[in-house]
Amino acid sequence: MRGGTSGLEEEVRGTVSDQEWEGATARMARIVHAMVGWIFWDPDAIARYAALGVPGGLGYLATRAAPIAALGDDAVVAVLFGWADDPVRTSLRIARQETTFGALWAARDRAVREGLAVHAPAAPTELAEIRDDLWRAVIACEPSGRLLYAACLDMPMPADPALSAWHALNCLREWRGDTHNAVLITAGLGPVEALILDSAWAGCPVDWMARSRMWGETAITAAMQRLERRGLVEDGAVLAGGIDFRIEIEERTDELSTAPWVELGRERVEEIERMLGPIASTLLDRVDETAGPRYLAAARVHDRAHS
Repeated sequence: MRGGTSGLEEEVRGTVSDQEWEGATARMARIVHAMVGWIFWDPDAIARYAALGVPGGLGYLATRAAPIAALGDDAVVAVLFGWADDPVRTSLRIARQETTFGALWAARDRAVREGLAVHAPAAPTELAEIRDDLWRAVIACEPSGRLLYAACLDMPMPADPALSAWHALNCLREWRGDTHNAVLITAGLGPVEALILDSAWAGCPVDWMARSRMWGETAITAAMQRLERRGLVEDGAVLAGGIDFRIEIEERTDELSTAPWVELGRERVEEIERMLGPIASTLLDRVDETAGPRYLAAARVHDRAHS
């Protein structure tokens, strides 16, 4: 049964405070993002997409959208939330013209399997060992309202144990992402406003993340004005209260994202953190090499120092 609270979850939660679970959830979120996100800028993956006719970063968008592409462009744009319309629609159009979403998904899988073996040689063995645990965590996630997560569950299950475990991590990432988007919406933030606050929290220029997601000057200016009306921005800079507001959103996301880790229990989560932490760090270094140290912000530790 997917979702809900099991007797085991109640028993395990009773031995660990909510604050401790939220801290563990935040740490695991960073690990999961790094374990998945390195592939977004991997040159081998990009070359495989280009060979199928989808060039550059459009391959990332097309592969991520593959589980929901059949719903239509408007739905994909809505679900991906943070990305500007044009690159998403362009990636979908080119993918449909040049290849299939299934072929792109398979190409991404091959790049993941081969890339892990090259760049993080311990990963295939470690992932294979914890595959069943990760899928148990996935099934503990409530799917209601989490469209991309639910769609990823319907994608073909790889026979390779390590790749299967990586797919479980991807499901966990999308589940948290769907949850995070719901928190942003509840907070009255659109995608560009959220990216501006993200940039400030990460210590980047306030427009950096929005521009990295291909938003233009008009959208960024309008978002800054909306944030200024809310008292979160002044004279083109995000105020301390704006960063605190963004941190509160992250903390609320953590509160709503404990279920998969509670399902596994404290000791097993700590074991998985010890196993995957060093691998995630290695893969984050890979992101630094292929994209740059500002990318994959969700896998990096931020604090209140910028506020």
